[in-house]
Formats: sequence, structure tokens, C-alpha cells
Amino acid sequence: MAILILGLTACQQEVPEESWQPLFNGQDLSGWDTYLGHRVGAAASSGEQLPIGLNNDPDRVFTVVTENREPVIRISGQDWGALTSQESYSNYHLQLHYKWGRKRWPPKENDKRDSGLLYHAVGEQGADYGFWMRAQEFQIQEGDVGDYWGCAGAIMDVPARPQDSSGYIWDPAAPLKTFQDGTPVGRHCIKRNEAENPIGAWNVIDLYCHGDTAIHVVNNVVNMVLYHSRQVDNGEIKPLTAGKIQLQSEGAEIYFRKLRIRPIDRLPVGMLN
Repeated sequence: MAILILGLTACQQEVPEESWQPLFNGQDLSGWDTYLGHRVGAAASSGEQLPIGLNNDPDRVFTVVTENREPVIRISGQDWGALTSQESYSNYHLQLHYKWGRKRWPPKENDKRDSGLLYHAVGEQGADYGFWMRAQEFQIQEGDVGDYWGCAGAIMDVPARPQDSSGYIWDPAAPLKTFQDGTPVGRHCIKRNEAENPIGAWNVIDLYCHGDTAIHVVNNVVNMVLYHSRQVDNGEIKPLTAGKIQLQSEGAEIYFRKLRIRPIDRLPVGMLN
């Protein structure tokens, strides 16, 4: 653990500021699209569930607000969907800050606060349960930040071992397991290390993607390394090494700030062990 933290911190200190590209201009949501699926909870009708749609946000789920004199992105969580980058990316280091708000919405008003960072997002909006694109997910959920989920046919290999009845947990010393929907292993892998700050405090997420490998980092702690990113596309297995970025709206209020990205030609030394 100490080696991973020190290695990451040293790597971040060496990154020139000019190498970063901001993904949030501090004023509006330029460079992003919004997508909202069908209504959920008390707002859902008993009839056909139609999506609210692309760049149609009547309840202002996605807004720019001021927190402590700083512009931030607020995602209310009231309707489910995502804020989606208009550009696609590959071979990058993405960094963002997030913190939870207080509001939770039906049908998840008593559940853990939930959101997510989706990467390598491709294909149609709403492919995953009507709300999100096909993508790899860096889970953002209370107590589970850094978990992996494969969305709408996305697949990863992760060194993992069984953890009681709760599934598989990342273990660098374990053999690779394939995480895929519809298989005995499933599409979810549990992160190994706890690093989250309390509700109301800011957290820093770093996502490293190079080739078909990804690294999930929370508050300078590596908590998962994933390999062989791929997808099921029309029944065929194909690489999944590039795509858009999505920030989920999934029943809980969340704030994002300091979103930025930079190209990389390799993964940081010491983070793959």
C-alpha cells in the first residue's frame, strides 16, 4: 500500500500543469451532452416508459452552481442518465474531484449514494438499462468507490479472488478472472482498498487508461488494476480502448469540480504491481 501511494504521488508531482486539458470551463456545460432515460420512482408512470432524451433536461438535473465561491457541476440524481463528453479519448490520465450532496431520490432514497464515472463509452445512449452507454465503470458509490462494473456488454479481466458471498475482490496476486454479464463470475469486481473521505468532503479520482489496461485510484490509493478491455458488439468480441466519458445521475446529489485530462504514452511505474 505505501509503495503504491508514494509512487502515485511522485508521478503526479512531475506532471507539468500545461499538459492538462480542462474538461469543465467553469461557466457552463459546453463540450458535454446530457441524456436522461425514462422516469423512475414516484415520477414514473404506469404506462410505456419513454426516455426523457438527449439534451432535454426539464428538471435541471445537470447544472453549474457555485460552492464556496467556486464553480462546480451539480448532478441532482432526480432523473437517471448521464453527462456525456462530446469527444472520445484513449491513452489518457483523467482526474476529477467529487463530493456528495445531501439529496437522495426515490426509489433509492434509503440506499447508498450512487453515481459513477463511465469510460470508453461507445454506441447508443441508453444501451445499459435505458440510461447509460456501453462502457467500463469506475464505480462512485458510498463505500464502494473504485469498484468495477461492465455496462451493456463491456468486459474486463481483473486479478481477483472470491470474497464470501459478495463476489470477487481485486487481488494483484490472484489469477485473472473475466468479468462479463451473464457469466458465473458476473460483471462486478470489488475494489480492495478503502480510501474515501466522509460525506461532504471532496475526494480525488484518478483514472489511467493506456491500451487495454486501466487503473482506478481514489485519493492517491490504487484500488484496482484492470486488463484486456473489450466489448461484445453484435455478438463479436472487439477491443474497447477508446470512447466518451460519462458522469452518472443515479438517485443521489453529487458535485464535480476540477475535471481534466492529459495524454499518456505509458502507465505510471509501480502501479501495476
